[in-house]
Amino acid sequence: MNEKTLTVSELNNIIKTLIDCEPILSNVCVRGELSNYKIYPSGHHYFTLKDSESSLRCVMFKSSASKLRFRPESGMGVTAFGRISVFPRDGAYQLYCTDLTPEGTGDLQIAYEQLKTKLAAEGLFDASHKKPLPEFPAKIAIITSSAGAAVHDMIRILGHRWPMTEVVLLPVRVQGVEAPPEIVGAIRYANRYKVADLIITGRGGGSIEDLWAFNDERVARAIYDSELPVISAVGHEPDVTISDYVADRRASTPSNAAEIAVPDINEIRAGLENLDIRKLQAMRKALNNSAGKLEEFRNRRVLQSPLAYVDAKRTELDYIRDKLIAAADRYNSANRNSFVRLAASLDAMSPLKVISRGYSIAADKNGELVRSISDVELNDKIRLMVKDGILKCRVVEREALNNE
Repeated sequence: MNEKTLTVSELNNIIKTLIDCEPILSNVCVRGELSNYKIYPSGHHYFTLKDSESSLRCVMFKSSASKLRFRPESGMGVTAFGRISVFPRDGAYQLYCTDLTPEGTGDLQIAYEQLKTKLAAEGLFDASHKKPLPEFPAKIAIITSSAGAAVHDMIRILGHRWPMTEVVLLPVRVQGVEAPPEIVGAIRYANRYKVADLIITGRGGGSIEDLWAFNDERVARAIYDSELPVISAVGHEPDVTISDYVADRRASTPSNAAEIAVPDINEIRAGLENLDIRKLQAMRKALNNSAGKLEEFRNRRVLQSPLAYVDAKRTELDYIRDKLIAAADRYNSANRNSFVRLAASLDAMSPLKVISRGYSIAADKNGELVRSISDVELNDKIRLMVKDGILKCRVVEREALNNE
C-alpha cells in the first residue's frame, strides 16, 4: 500500500490536472438558472448556475464578459459555455464560463429590451425633449454608408421633392463593431461645425444583427445630445431600433425619411397657385362690391340734386324748431303756475299779514325775535314792529302769564 502523504495543495493540483485532461470537461454546455449574480470592480463576473437539485459555481473573466450583448440577472435561464476546472486554493471545482446565451430569447433581443427599459427610465424617449424639424431646411446631413442603396434613394427623393436643399454626406460604416463609434463621431462632427440644419441617420433593412449599430447605447446618447434635429431611418417598416425611440422623428424607411425632411415642391407650387386663384377671386368680389356701392351712391338724390337735400334738411330743422318752441312754452307755463301758487302760499304765511291784523313783533337789540319773557332782562332795549312803523322800548317789568 502506498503510504505517501500529500499536502492539500498537492492533492488539489492532482485533481485539477485530472479534470483539465478530461476532454469532455474542457468544452461543456450547461443549462440552468442564474443565482447570486455579482460583478466585481475588477470586471469579473461571479455567479451560481443551479437547477432543482444541484448548483455549480461559475466565474466569467472580464475579457469574456465584455463580449456579452445583454446584462445577465439572477433568475434568468441561460446556457453557459466553458470548461470545468479546479481552483486549487479552495479545492473546489467551478465552471470557467466563456459565453452565456439566454434561453427562449436571443441575447440581442434581451440586450435590446434591457437598454430600451434603461433609457426610457432616464427620460431619453420623452416627447418633451424632441426638437421640431425645420420646415424648409437649407442643408441636410446624411449619416450612413456611402455604398448602400439607401443613401442613393434619399438623395434622389430629396432632389425631386425640394431641389433647393443641399445634401451633405457623412459616410460611416453601419454594420460591425466599428459602426457605432463612427456614427457617434459623425453626429458630433455635424453638431460641432453646424454642417446642416437637419441630420438623417440610418441604413437599409437587414437582420437584427445587421441593424445592431443603431441599438447601441453610445449612438442613442449621441442622438439625444444632438443640438440639430435628428431623423432616424433604419431598416423597413417593422424594424424599430433604439435610435428610433431617441430621435426627434422616426421614419419607417430611409426613403420615408427624405419625404419627412423636406416639403414636396409640387405641393407647394399647387398651394401657391390655389392661393393665387383665391386672391384673384377675392379681388374680383371686392371690386364688384365696390362697383355696386358706387352705383348706389350715384343714384342717390343728394348727388343728383344737392339743393333738394338742403331743402329737406331745412324743413326738418323748422319742424324741430317748432317742437322746441312748443316744449319751451309748456315748460314756462307750468313754471309760471307753480310760481303763482308758491307766492300765494308765501304771502299767506308772511309776518306782515299778522301785523296788519293788529299784532306786533318784538325783537331784542340783536334783532332776534322775543318769544318769551326769559329772552330779555329788565332795562333791555327792544324794538316793537307794528303796522306802520317801529317802536323803540325799554323793559321796565316782566309779568308771567298763568297758563293753567
